[in-house]
Amino acid sequence: MTFVLSKIFWAIADPGNLLVLLLLAGLAWLAATHRRHGLGLGIIVSAMLGLVAISTLPLGAWALLPLESRFPAPQLPAQIAGIVVLGGAVEGRLSRDRGTIALNDAAERIFAAAILARRHPEAKILISGGDATLFSNGSDEAAQTRDLLVELGIAAERVLTEDRSRNTYENAVFSRQAAAPKPGEVWLLVTSAAHMPRAVGCFRHAGWSVLPYPVDYRAEPRPGLNFWLRQRLGLLDLAAKEWIGLVAYDLLGRTDKLFPKP
Repeated sequence: MTFVLSKIFWAIADPGNLLVLLLLAGLAWLAATHRRHGLGLGIIVSAMLGLVAISTLPLGAWALLPLESRFPAPQLPAQIAGIVVLGGAVEGRLSRDRGTIALNDAAERIFAAAILARRHPEAKILISGGDATLFSNGSDEAAQTRDLLVELGIAAERVLTEDRSRNTYENAVFSRQAAAPKPGEVWLLVTSAAHMPRAVGCFRHAGWSVLPYPVDYRAEPRPGLNFWLRQRLGLLDLAAKEWIGLVAYDLLGRTDKLFPKP
């Protein structure tokens, strides 16, 4: 019983959920006391219904599934020339201010690279990622990621860095320049599964056919109903960013196709 009560309590006390409940309570009070303000009330009702839908329906997971399923995990060849790891897993400013490497939800990119590097000792590792902030914060994600891989036991001479790129398109262009891949070489591309379609499109457009190795899955294959606003909203934000990014890159001519496929 204690376990059940604790779960119910946190479902209500979770800040995102509590905000929705408070807004619903305020909306009910407004509807009961200000019936004449039809237009304003209608706008509020529409916004609230959208918020409730996001917090209860797996809209984010539904939007992420096509992205994450586009490139399945590959069968790896015996020999791999290199592994390209896209940045985005290190919190640069926080790492600098705290004097340690702070990772975010995309940390699986780094640990997958370390595992692959151990399995394929012949492979080079290229870390691609510069300062992607609007106002430079002085961080160096590529160097920080390299240091972490070295701490994880990867020989420093195997790790290359590319620290000029600020977005996925530049990841592809500058990574190809840094790696200088030879014809016939197999290079893996490690990034989050939802980000893989856009990344592959950019690398192909840059003239480099890499082997996608997706990690960092977020969407359950069979998502169900629940009431966790921050989780639902986070997934929806991620999906929206990738879908909008695919359209924008296609319009800008930065990818080979609108929705690249294997």
